[in-house]
Amino acid sequence: MGRWEPGARERLVVAACDLFAEQGYDATTVAQIADRAGVTKSTFFRHFPDKRELLVAGQETLSRLLAEGIAEAPGDASPLEAVAAGLERASSAMGPMTRELAPRLKAAVASSAELQERDALKSVSLATAMTTALVARGVPDPTAALAGELGVLAFKRGYAEWSESDRDAEDDLAGYTLAALDELRAASASLG
Repeated sequence: MGRWEPGARERLVVAACDLFAEQGYDATTVAQIADRAGVTKSTFFRHFPDKRELLVAGQETLSRLLAEGIAEAPGDASPLEAVAAGLERASSAMGPMTRELAPRLKAAVASSAELQERDALKSVSLATAMTTALVARGVPDPTAALAGELGVLAFKRGYAEWSESDRDAEDDLAGYTLAALDELRAASASLG
């Protein structure tokens, strides 16, 4: 393949997921991932600092989309309504490829303590992005932090359900994340 062929980043993620599923995370090398994706090791390192980062590809974009959706919510939106706007905005970036890769990503993370740690850091980063966006809207810190954490839980629950459902379905992630947020809202109201 050509050195600058488009889609190298996506091919690297797919190759890594396949190799992690076939031989495990620890046994997979950067050279193997690059070879499977049809790129050089230097191309790999232009896209990712190490193989661990493959599994959180797009985290910065996801954080940005969540924050933008919250910032663009109507001025009179409650904190959770603003979070819902963020979830809807971020969910729109997740398409069929994401859905297809989800089970392999989940298996890879489950098989490695290092990846579980990285996944936990991703959740913290997403919560921080939502909390910061809510505080910028004037939401008090404790309320913003709680709403941000509920947003992460909703995203993770919705994403898991969406990725495990019928892959041929035309439904999108937003419906799942918003339904999960509604469930969490109801559950938190029952805490009394």
